Amino acid sequence: MTEPYFESNRAAAGSIQYPYESMIHSGNGGRVVVDPHWHLYIEILYFLSGRAKVFLGGESHQLETGDLVLIHSHETHSIYSMDERVSYIVVKFDPEILYSTSRTFLESKYILPFTLADAGGQRVFTAAEIDDTPIPGLIREIYEEFNSKGFGFELAVRTLICRVFLWFLRRTHHQQWGWEVSRSLNDSDYRMLQQVFEYIDYNYMNDINAQTAAKLCNMSYSYFSRRFKAIMGKTFTNYLSYIRITEAEKLLLTTDMSMTDIALEVGFSSSSYFIQQFRHYKNISPHQFRKKGKA
Repeated sequence: MTEPYFESNRAAAGSIQYPYESMIHSGNGGRVVVDPHWHLYIEILYFLSGRAKVFLGGESHQLETGDLVLIHSHETHSIYSMDERVSYIVVKFDPEILYSTSRTFLESKYILPFTLADAGGQRVFTAAEIDDTPIPGLIREIYEEFNSKGFGFELAVRTLICRVFLWFLRRTHHQQWGWEVSRSLNDSDYRMLQQVFEYIDYNYMNDINAQTAAKLCNMSYSYFSRRFKAIMGKTFTNYLSYIRITEAEKLLLTTDMSMTDIALEVGFSSSSYFIQQFRHYKNISPHQFRKKGKA
């Protein structure tokens, strides 16, 4: 289930829709604060009090006062309160605001990994890791600017979010990303990626292949396959399977659909192949993933 375009913000601000939002969430102990869901936005949670478990895909992370978690775009997540009272600042933003004007390949090489649910990299930052950094102050300032809506707050919020994102980028750039995009992108590479990503986003549930994607990009199959793998570090088929598994995760945690129905819904030819691929990418069966996520 996708999250509506910042519905709470729309109600508060009439017809104005902002590509970012910040609020404080709170919950009582021993209960689900946020049910499993996903959205297109990058999300940051900064904990003000209490302890909670944050589930990212099939992984559980325990966070306490002063800790922070970064949630990628398209990543299924939920939150469970462990203390009598837990509260945290939420900052959500559309990845598009990180681009200076229109999308450019110069910026895309930094932003793309944060829009892939399983791209890897550090997600949880403890209070000890960020106390002596600008991050706690920047998160609080984003919240205050967005909710006070003083003159020029739109520019202030965007600037502050970019500063936070740059800190994450520099803090984690040395880590081995699971889906790291090549640093040698050029303009034609970026156009190709845009076409392929859009093609897969709209057609992953159908019987699609690299040959069709190559034609879409006006490339030969062999050149397209080599270039895509050089840029993404994965073949077109592997990337397609990754997208299908990501979509299956959402259905596993947010519906009661059978394994067969989920397999067919996301484009796999059979439930057995779906289960095999899910184990390959997640190191857990889809049944165990659902059970763990809903426990």
